[in-house]
Amino acid sequence: MKSRIFIVAILMVIFSGLTFGQVVQPAKWKVEFSKKEVAVGDQLDLVFKAVIDKTWHLYSNDFDPELGPQVITFDFEKNGSYERIGDVKPINSHKHYDDVWGGDVSYFENTAEMRQSIKVVSLPLKVEGTMEFQSCSDETGQCVMGDHEFTIKLGETKEEATLMSSETSKEDKTKSTLLSIFILAFLGGLAAIFTPCVFPMIPMTVSFFMHSDENKAKAKFKAFFYGFSIIAIYTFIGTIVAVTLGANFANFLSTHWIPNVLFFVIFMVFAASFFGMFEITMPSWIVNKSVANEDKGGLAGPFFMAFTLVLVSFSCTGPIVGAILVKSAGGEVLMPIVGMLGFSSAFALPFTLFAIFPSWLNNLPKSGGWLNSVKVVLGFIEVALGLKFLSIADQTYHWGILDREIYLAIWIVVFTLMGFYLLGKLKFSHDSDLKYISVPRLMLAIVTFGFVVYMIPGMFGAPLKALAGYMPPKATLDFDINTIVRENSSTSVKSDRYKNTAKYSDFLHLPHGLQGYFDYEEGLAAAKEQGKPVFIDFTGHGCVNCREMESNVWSDPQVLKRLNEEYIVIALYVDDKKQLPKEEWYVSEYDGKQKKTIGKKNSDFQITKYNVNAQPYYCLLDNEGNDLTDPRAYDLDVQKFVEFLDRGIKNFKEKK
Repeated sequence: MKSRIFIVAILMVIFSGLTFGQVVQPAKWKVEFSKKEVAVGDQLDLVFKAVIDKTWHLYSNDFDPELGPQVITFDFEKNGSYERIGDVKPINSHKHYDDVWGGDVSYFENTAEMRQSIKVVSLPLKVEGTMEFQSCSDETGQCVMGDHEFTIKLGETKEEATLMSSETSKEDKTKSTLLSIFILAFLGGLAAIFTPCVFPMIPMTVSFFMHSDENKAKAKFKAFFYGFSIIAIYTFIGTIVAVTLGANFANFLSTHWIPNVLFFVIFMVFAASFFGMFEITMPSWIVNKSVANEDKGGLAGPFFMAFTLVLVSFSCTGPIVGAILVKSAGGEVLMPIVGMLGFSSAFALPFTLFAIFPSWLNNLPKSGGWLNSVKVVLGFIEVALGLKFLSIADQTYHWGILDREIYLAIWIVVFTLMGFYLLGKLKFSHDSDLKYISVPRLMLAIVTFGFVVYMIPGMFGAPLKALAGYMPPKATLDFDINTIVRENSSTSVKSDRYKNTAKYSDFLHLPHGLQGYFDYEEGLAAAKEQGKPVFIDFTGHGCVNCREMESNVWSDPQVLKRLNEEYIVIALYVDDKKQLPKEEWYVSEYDGKQKKTIGKKNSDFQITKYNVNAQPYYCLLDNEGNDLTDPRAYDLDVQKFVEFLDRGIKNFKEKK
């Protein structure tokens, strides 16, 4: 038994070693034409499809290529059989604000699809070219650069398509996003119940069903139908949004300044309404028409009762429903539908239950001033969340309105006022007199003031990682004490070891004031001259995990001291597009392709030497180019990284 366990353990070690050192191909592509039969003059699409490994994402091309991550690029070989119409377009890519890059990035998960429209000039049709792309994994912290060549032909009656990579069928879209939207919307529906326009409707609902002259079975059936009608009405709204707006509009919503400023204004208007400045209601003729139909027999009565509830509660549910629709407009038709289904399911739940069991009404707290307090608290939250839309427009168009400290200052003031309101120190026009502070209200005030205290250090450069998705990037902060301390610390003092300007240092830089090299041969020559070991950083401009390592690990004083004093640092960017001098072009022994750029050269070096193509990847070498210890990949454990560096220093000294 023990020998069997020992063998299994040995196999696991071997397997883990192979996994660590392998060339990763997380995205597998195939290409096809959108039509199988064409004639000269026809238009069709060249469709690129990829299956992406789980936990990996592939960057698209519909965001600012200067932001950081490597966008997908295509290089088509010209021939007389076709003409391109426009550029390659992504289909249903996902956009989100990335705090590391300080802007919106676009990416694919599980599957990807890109389309290039072309016009047929002559037959047979033939399209050739290459594509380059970047994939990253949130689980392993790796980023991988990839490139593929493709050749696809189409004759008069028969299609021939090949791609120089594995062809696989397209998988189903991930369900995790839909589930998160449903849960978020469900919580929004629960919150909407405790608003002053909704909560008082519960007794009205019960009285409607209690006065029914029908038997209990029919009454319960109508109660179920009433709840179903609420869900159906809201879901219908989500369906209309999904069908009429669609994926292209979702991209417009997330990036253009007009909708984002409009959403900001809408949130501020609703916040003013919640504070009691005015009431937002549906037109009275619509509500009166619905109420008049409640007395109809059969199922029409419960349906119009549900419709009346939706209309009357609009002033309180409108902001929540709007926020869910904006959040769920991610380019997939199902998202707004699922969002409204989640919201309406929670919203309809108490009305349905109290309609079926009217005796439960006696256990409900009486409506009163506490409901208005809920509404005012929601108003404060509306102000805070509405700033996010203005911030998106501000960052995208570089207006400079909402820098990080201004954004934080507003949030600190908003939540401080909210805390004083909860303590009864602030009163609005519709508030009742607060004779004493209830325990739940006191606890909420404590949480609110605790949140304010948490945000204050962010004004001076604290990362506030819990708010990374809401705050503008740290680069917009005018006074960052961390940067000031780092720039004046001993670890950032320029060393006399770097007397000459390093190759490529005019456009490539190291973080935290470190100095080093960006060319392997030049860095190795410096290491020989100075008798130092070499620290190689295989990195990339678009590698978010490389930035995380630099921010969280390299910034540690122990790490900085060792890198600055003990090693020659060489940063090799695998995605840099700067072209090498023509005399430095070469054909790779690994893939037989000609390498013309800095990035291609560094990537080929990493694959050839280490059989690895993922970043970040850290290697310690002596000044002859021999490894001192096993390389290290993405790992935010600072102490392990220090031990890694110390082990390299120790082994280097022992070899001398």
